[in-house]
Amino acid sequence: MKSRRRVMGLVDVTLFTVSAILVVDQLTASASIGTDTLGWWVLAIVFFFVPYALITAELATTYPEQGGIYVWTKRAFGRRWAARNTYWYWVNVALWMPSVFLLFAGLFCQLFVSHWTDWPAGKWPQIAIAVALTWAVVGVGIMRLEVGKRVNNLGAILKVAIIFSLGAGGIVFALRHGSANTIHLGNLLPSFNVTKTYLPVIVYLLMGFELVSSMAGEVKDPQRQIPRAIFTSGASIAFLYVFATVGILLALPLGKLELVQGLVETFREIFGRTGVGEVVVYVLGIGALYTYFTNMTTWTMGANRAAAEAASEGELPEILAREHPVHKTPLAALLITGVVSTVVLVGTALFINTEDNLFFAIFAASSVIFLLPYLLMFPAVVVLRRKDPDRPRPFRVPGGEFGAVALAVVTTVVIAAATVLFVWPEIPNAPAEWSYTGPLLAIVVATLAVGEVIVWRMAHPRAPLTARRGAEARTAPTRSAAGEQSA
Repeated sequence: MKSRRRVMGLVDVTLFTVSAILVVDQLTASASIGTDTLGWWVLAIVFFFVPYALITAELATTYPEQGGIYVWTKRAFGRRWAARNTYWYWVNVALWMPSVFLLFAGLFCQLFVSHWTDWPAGKWPQIAIAVALTWAVVGVGIMRLEVGKRVNNLGAILKVAIIFSLGAGGIVFALRHGSANTIHLGNLLPSFNVTKTYLPVIVYLLMGFELVSSMAGEVKDPQRQIPRAIFTSGASIAFLYVFATVGILLALPLGKLELVQGLVETFREIFGRTGVGEVVVYVLGIGALYTYFTNMTTWTMGANRAAAEAASEGELPEILAREHPVHKTPLAALLITGVVSTVVLVGTALFINTEDNLFFAIFAASSVIFLLPYLLMFPAVVVLRRKDPDRPRPFRVPGGEFGAVALAVVTTVVIAAATVLFVWPEIPNAPAEWSYTGPLLAIVVATLAVGEVIVWRMAHPRAPLTARRGAEARTAPTRSAAGEQSA
């Protein structure tokens, strides 16, 4: 186990978790469900978000080791599933990044370069922006964690400010002008009608509690700090998501909520289009752009560390374990992430010419891969209780064995349902076309196939990279002496 500098305190871990889970870019997509989205939010928080937090807190305090989800899966299910799961966890970030930066590019053009807003004229300029941002994220990931964590901390603070402004601004707007959508108890009840398209987005918006455990070796006293951060950030995130959704629904009619450009329209409806209002819109818009960027810096830092840890133990290709010689960050994993993201972004854009369709095709494909690791993580809490019963558990899921099994089953079922619904979406106002379905399936199948090849290739046990390097170091003088004697 490598010795690492512990540079993440409680505030850093809390803000990192907020940055990982609280996202601005999908709020308009979740609000697009309609007023019954509020009912779905409450159900998702009670029956998924809270159990998810409890399970993660037990795993993180029982096994507070660098690698997080990789360590838990390996202990519960063995080397092959650890390799498979960590690959999914790592590669989904590379697939997800293009969709986030398509949103960034759309918002940027809406604010500053309006003639690039309309597609197909603005397609390739927006793709170029997204590619540039991808490599900027790689650059931040390569920096020392002391520097990178400040980038994420500022992003978390801005997310809270933006989301709170949406909620408060929407309420003020409704008091002055009336609600843009009718909200009453009857239409708050969840409906599966239109919700089957966007319900997985709500689940997606609640993911990320375990991410900071990927860098547990760089956290001060992780057994205490990580669970405290989980519960503090979780309560804040749950409130802010519901509050912001209420604000959006009060301010913007459902017909105006677009996947890519809905956020700016919401700002303009709430704060106005001229004078001080327009200044506020630009300030919030720039803040939102920064949060899109830190979405990806946060996830690349965590997921690439998990991949590097798995590679150093021989579960993933050795190249992923190569670190920056000075900063000790996962250099090779980050560079490969940048390459994969760029290829996916440009390759998919060659086949799809509609902005929302391109975004949702990449987003849905990445989300399918993104959710797969949790199908192993949640059952791991039960398996590890049985395989490793004597291990000290500073925090335990309440309810004893029954409580752990019940929460593991509920969370696993939710993830499985969300995965199916991502594969089976209906694009709003657009018929199903192979131009959308084809690239989505191609990305998912190709990604899974590559993973299976890697798992097969790494199936033969070999010494961990750290052990082999030590062996090489011990034999180096012998080789040198033999050479001198021969001479």
